[in-house]
Amino acid sequence: MLHERVPEVFAGVDQILHAGDVGGDEILQALREIAPVTSVPGNNDDGMGEEFARVTLDGLRIAITHILPRPHDLDARVTRELARRPADLVVFGHSHLPHDERVAGVWYFNPASSGPRRFDYPTSVGIIEKSNGEWIGRHIPLDDRSVKALETRMNQLSHSPRSS
Repeated sequence: MLHERVPEVFAGVDQILHAGDVGGDEILQALREIAPVTSVPGNNDDGMGEEFARVTLDGLRIAITHILPRPHDLDARVTRELARRPADLVVFGHSHLPHDERVAGVWYFNPASSGPRRFDYPTSVGIIEKSNGEWIGRHIPLDDRSVKALETRMNQLSHSPRSS
């Protein structure tokens, strides 16, 4: 079931990007009623979580994948794909942890998850927009508890697995 706040938060967006673990075709259909959708299947969607989708929005080259796993320690298939077809922004999922970081000239963004709450992770979506000629990303908490969870969990994927 689509989170009740998603239609309100996404009202007026040009495109919806979904980085997997969709939760069913009914979710994609509900999102398509808001705006065009570009998505990849996640490992919980009967996919491997390794597929890529591409879209260019207002000159921003975007790659979407489910499993990355970390911007500083990319999976070999991600490294190969970005060498083959560079991207300015990589939207990813899998960890359900919010992320917004630029590494070696590439912007990595994970909106976290708008699905059922997991652990103490935030329930949120992301908005990518151009402001004063610069691309920015915002995480939008979908409930009060997620305001603090976004702050606490932001960019944890930047740390080595041993220090997390």
